[in-house]
Amino acid sequence: MGYIQMVANNANEAAVIQVILELQKVVLSVSLETPKFRTLLKRLEKTLRTIQPILYGSGTLSKVLDRPGDEIKMFIYYVESGITLVMKCTTIKCWNVYKKIVHVSRLIRLDHELWRFFESELVGNVSPSMMTLMEINALGDKMDQVLSVVTERAGGFSSSCSVPGLPDVVVGLDIHLQEVKRRLMNDGNQVLTVSAPGGCGKTTLIKMLCHDHDVKGFFGENIFYVTVSRTTSLKTIVQKLFAQYLNVKHHEIQTDEEAKNQLENVLRQMGPGRTLLVLDDVWSESESIIQDLKFSIPGYKILVTSRFLFPRFGSTYELTLLNDEDARTLLCYSAFPYDGIPINVPDDLVTKMVKCCKGFPLALTVIGASLCGQGVRKWRTTLKKWSDGQSIFDTNKTLFLSLGASVDALEEFPIARECFLDLGSFPEDEKIAASALMDMWVELYNLDEEGMYTIEYLLELSSRNLISLVLARKDASELEGYCNEHFVTQHDLIRELAIHLSSQEPIAHRKRVFIEFNGNNVPTWCIKQTQQPVAARLLSITTDETFSSMWFDLKAPKLEVLVLNVRSAIYALPRFISKMIQLKVLDITSYGIYPSVLHELPLISSLFNLKRMRLEHVSLSPSIHSIFELKKLQKLSFIMCEFGNALDKCPVDAPPMLPKLLDLELDRCYDLKEFPSELCSLDQLEKLSITNCHELENLPKELGSLANLETLRLHSCTRLAKLPSSIGNLCNLIFLDISDCLSISSLPDQIGELNALRVLKMSGCRGLEELPDSVTNLSLLEDVICDEETSYLWSYFESYLCDLKINIVEDDRFATFMKIVGQ
Repeated sequence: MGYIQMVANNANEAAVIQVILELQKVVLSVSLETPKFRTLLKRLEKTLRTIQPILYGSGTLSKVLDRPGDEIKMFIYYVESGITLVMKCTTIKCWNVYKKIVHVSRLIRLDHELWRFFESELVGNVSPSMMTLMEINALGDKMDQVLSVVTERAGGFSSSCSVPGLPDVVVGLDIHLQEVKRRLMNDGNQVLTVSAPGGCGKTTLIKMLCHDHDVKGFFGENIFYVTVSRTTSLKTIVQKLFAQYLNVKHHEIQTDEEAKNQLENVLRQMGPGRTLLVLDDVWSESESIIQDLKFSIPGYKILVTSRFLFPRFGSTYELTLLNDEDARTLLCYSAFPYDGIPINVPDDLVTKMVKCCKGFPLALTVIGASLCGQGVRKWRTTLKKWSDGQSIFDTNKTLFLSLGASVDALEEFPIARECFLDLGSFPEDEKIAASALMDMWVELYNLDEEGMYTIEYLLELSSRNLISLVLARKDASELEGYCNEHFVTQHDLIRELAIHLSSQEPIAHRKRVFIEFNGNNVPTWCIKQTQQPVAARLLSITTDETFSSMWFDLKAPKLEVLVLNVRSAIYALPRFISKMIQLKVLDITSYGIYPSVLHELPLISSLFNLKRMRLEHVSLSPSIHSIFELKKLQKLSFIMCEFGNALDKCPVDAPPMLPKLLDLELDRCYDLKEFPSELCSLDQLEKLSITNCHELENLPKELGSLANLETLRLHSCTRLAKLPSSIGNLCNLIFLDISDCLSISSLPDQIGELNALRVLKMSGCRGLEELPDSVTNLSLLEDVICDEETSYLWSYFESYLCDLKINIVEDDRFATFMKIVGQ
């Protein structure tokens, strides 16, 4: 029996060595062939080099293989599948971000499986940098969650009052739910406050309540949900309610008093019935808003969540922390998402970690995720950091230190850590467009232009529960590099953590500086700092609705990224911007109900090194022509902008406009009726995106002058009637998207002259009745992405196009209807 066992072990050793060496060979070969997955392939290569000494070490591999034969066979099968997976890296199409993301998750799981199998021999011998690779083992499961998320069509600012969905796992809130429900439905008090420190589960509890069958039956359809940030005014809340729930569009309200009176009138006109207004995350500064929203209307109640106590309103439910059993469940779910607590992690170690987290849900979730896949050493090291006797909830500072352990785990991924800290640049409770992050990170950290590494870092942060990644549309992942369809959200406490960690050094020496204005009150340090320059590479300035553009002087000669977060109706750029000659990225976003009118735009004409400019939800004047004078600008984005006559009479006699521009996008610019023909002189342009512009009816015949254009996106331009015949001149066009262009009834014959076209996206083109015969000349066409109805038009030409693959996507008629009515 011993001899047979020895032969079996030798056979297993030979099989494992052979399959590992074959995987290593394929990884080396493919990493040289394709740049798309080079970072992950380098990780795999590094892991395989780490494993190699075990394969040939005296008796070392035998120790690893001292396990059931079925487990060894499964590992060999998994690695063989991994070889196929790596080889497929060269076949993933550049336009299909969905497949890229799935492939990334599988490569990460392969890397994790290698570490898991050899863990017994690696844990005591590898460097901390290699050990941290094991942290990403939960990313595959997290990816499945990310890809399943579908939200309603979103704008660049929080205007939705609908009740958000629930997280995948909810622990320890059932008893709280029953008590809050009882008070809400039976208590005589009009206002009920749910209070607890940030991150204790208040918002999750209220979401459960709003989705509860009994509560929905009690209040019917009259459940209104509003997230209240620190700077939210009564006027803003009422305008959100009018726009989202009460079907009152573009209703101007001048004062808070007027807002209060009009809301009361509307609520009274709704007739008999119960109404619930949920105000989520109310800060102490906004206590007066609760009082202003109290009306003597039968059946009308207000439910508030806050970190603070509001004793003046009488009824308060203080949400307690999780008990030991529930806390243990939540920690284990985050730390061990696969098979429960592994044997090599002592049970008492888990118990100690649970006790250190003190039942705090956010701490349990984030710290558990940071320990996911780690060995015992990491657990003991983390516990040692907290062994000084300090309570995790003594102060917010203590909480920051505790949650900071999850950021400390990013030390071996320094760019991911920097990306996390950059997220403090954006206002709380607002969605952050992934495209805005890409613009920043491409210049700050020299990332790829296609956004693949941006997605990779976002997934890394998402796997640690430091952010939530949201795909705003079902088919958003099919759009090459189109990051406007991806959003990031952050718990406000996690955002504060990023700001806290970025603010450890003196202001003059910080990498990034965040400034928030309350009215025109300039922060004291800004006044003191006017004579001394700051060394920051990133500067974020957030102003509220009452800010009147009264600026101070600021010297930031090394600044590369400037983010301006706007809420006021009228906004003038700061004059000190003209001195920031090293500036590469400028992001101006208005978070108000209506677009902010932008002034002093000509100041940017002195920004000689500006490469990327993003304007969102702002109203522009003819001074926009200053942008056209920028010599080094490579990407220009207009998101939800109001143009008026700003694009009329573009300069034609001036020197060449935007000579370096490679990427121009206009998204959700609802008053854009015509694309200026003068912009067709941008002869270096490679990408043009005109999307969700529902007033656009025609494209200029000069479009064919864009000789270097490779990507043309026109999706959801619902009134666009036709493509110009000059489109045939776009000899370098690879990707064309006309999906959801409902009014296009035919394609020009010249479409067949697009000799470089490889991908044509045209789902939802309901008016299209036939295809021109010239499509048979599209010899390089590989993928047509369409709905089932349009696929029949292409079936006739399949025999002429040898490499053509028709990809049928699900026809979402409701989504198309919303595109029309959403105008």
